[in-house]
Amino acid sequence: MNDALNSSFPSPIKAVFLDRDGVVNEKLPEGCYVTRWDEFHVLPGAAEAIAMLNRAGIPVIVVSNQRGIALGLYSEEDVRAIHASFQGLLETHNAHIDGFYFCPHDKDECNCRKPLPGLFEQAVADFPSITAPRSVMMGDSISDIDFGRRLGMTTVFLTGDAEHQKPGAEAARELATFQYPSLYAAVTGLLAKRVADSFGNGSMCLGLPANPR
Repeated sequence: MNDALNSSFPSPIKAVFLDRDGVVNEKLPEGCYVTRWDEFHVLPGAAEAIAMLNRAGIPVIVVSNQRGIALGLYSEEDVRAIHASFQGLLETHNAHIDGFYFCPHDKDECNCRKPLPGLFEQAVADFPSITAPRSVMMGDSISDIDFGRRLGMTTVFLTGDAEHQKPGAEAARELATFQYPSLYAAVTGLLAKRVADSFGNGSMCLGLPANPR
């Protein structure tokens, strides 16, 4: 882990922002897009990780670039349908996503394509208590890490499957505050630090699973 001794997660954490493809579901080969629910394969431990954040009282926000809409491969309604199905699956794990935000545009057409800040601004409009310095961005690409860094968030690079890493992964690894192999590992690490910090302050914070993987 890129886990320097002087680095820590913010306290209290106002929100955890997640990229989608490659973070909560399997990323398809570069240049391919998830166009419908039967192509959306949830990664091992992702639902459990989201449930852990829910139990800890930390809002979970998904922010994703969906350039395939601009390319005519699927529609905004298709994306919303996928997210509704994912939300239904999460309910079976006593979990939920607090907000989904996605950019439907092509490159250089908007202010909401990561790493630009538009998706964060949309989330804050719906959740005014969220602030960037008290938030964490978890993603698997340089655009995710750059998005978080520009806003002043703590950033987590998820290494995932080496075969599916995007160009710029090495730079993302170096720039991120932390790195973990998966969303489950990152959330477990985040909550472990939260518990340790709470004990250090003379209080106790719950949310860490009894048997982390």
